Amino acid sequence: MEKLWAGALHQPLDQIAEEFNSSITVDCKLWEQDILGSIAHANMLGKQGIIPQDEAAALAEELKKIQKELKTGKLSIDWKSEDIHTFVEQTLTQRLGEVGKKLHTARSRNDQVALDLRLYLRQEIQTLQSDLKEMTEKFLEQAQKHKGTIMPGYTHLQRAQPITFGHHLMAYTMMFLRDIGRFQDAQERMNVSPIGSCALAGTTYPIDRQWEAESLGFSEIAHNSLDGVSDRDFCVELLSACSILMMHMSRFSEELILWSSWEFQFVTLADPYTTGSSIMPQKKNPDMAELIRGKTGRVYGDLIGTLTMLKGLPLAYNKDMQEDKEAVFDALQTVKLCVQILSAMVETLTVKADNMLKAAQTGFLNATDLADYLVKKGLPFRKAYQIVGAIVAYCLENNCTLESLSMETYQQFSPLFAKDVYTEIALATCVAKRCSQGGTSEASVEAQIAYVKQQLKIL
Repeated sequence: MEKLWAGALHQPLDQIAEEFNSSITVDCKLWEQDILGSIAHANMLGKQGIIPQDEAAALAEELKKIQKELKTGKLSIDWKSEDIHTFVEQTLTQRLGEVGKKLHTARSRNDQVALDLRLYLRQEIQTLQSDLKEMTEKFLEQAQKHKGTIMPGYTHLQRAQPITFGHHLMAYTMMFLRDIGRFQDAQERMNVSPIGSCALAGTTYPIDRQWEAESLGFSEIAHNSLDGVSDRDFCVELLSACSILMMHMSRFSEELILWSSWEFQFVTLADPYTTGSSIMPQKKNPDMAELIRGKTGRVYGDLIGTLTMLKGLPLAYNKDMQEDKEAVFDALQTVKLCVQILSAMVETLTVKADNMLKAAQTGFLNATDLADYLVKKGLPFRKAYQIVGAIVAYCLENNCTLESLSMETYQQFSPLFAKDVYTEIALATCVAKRCSQGGTSEASVEAQIAYVKQQLKIL
């Protein structure tokens, strides 16, 4: 098959070089965007009088036929083509002859591939955002259900203070809101048309870049032709947003792995999202959560690989940039699958509230509340802190809890203690009192749920 670039070269590519150079197995995903961009370009050429109107109409009509045939399977991609752009143009030329060869007027593959990739990723972000919002809603449903389910809150993976499971889940919804915002930001900056930048220097033809951009739904055009063909910031930004989302999902997956273990027994994962062992019949492994955790490194690799590929490139286009698509396609596919899996895992999660409460009842999670009790009685916090530290040490030595300590013993540490201390350090009281904005009380969690629901409507 004749190469689009074969002008000054007299010898064909070596077979190995041919395979090495080809990108159609990757950029075939862009076939529809390539056709849509070509239709817009043909219409612009006709509108501007660069080619006759009837020829522009013929190009657009035949491109629509190719699009329909590829969708229905009547036409198949020729995998021997160098890339998807070559395949579409040569198919068009086979059908329209010399008219088909006019489509590439005032256009280069450099700005063409940049256009196709932006169109494709713009659409993919919309799908990913929809899936992410759906997953966030599953978290909200569980948070609403467990807004009063007491569990240990941790710092340094040590039991710290009592919180609710709903409060814990809401922390992740806040992360996901930021993720949605990052994808929106990436999409906004991505929505810039490079077409008309040509190879690197623009064109001598009287094109209308603004009209062509608007017909494809772009909000503006690239204002420098060198930047138009060499910019891949939008890929890096999207990969960065994907990596941060994966980090958030990986953190929650790690907690699911811990919580579903025999050591915690806080939750049970639904059977469809676990596996067994080939040798140990009692096993129920959290493989889906582990895979999300593992695939996070894969997405990070896509980001770092793309940054590394770009870091030393001089302007404008370089063949290195062919590597952008495989990385960003892989990351998007991985992230979308992980979002769908985690959404289903959360929706089908069984929460063992009794075990969570039992865990919260050990480890002196109400020690801060005991110190606050003394502060309310007029003692400086640092003094109260020292007294409670001494009480905790006493309890450890005598194998008892703050709740079980007698009043007589309490008053040996401070005469400020009275019978109301037992109500003040009850776990339910500890949680209910934390009603500050963003806190763990039921009222605070309810407010957080309302906030996230409102944000999801806006985003």
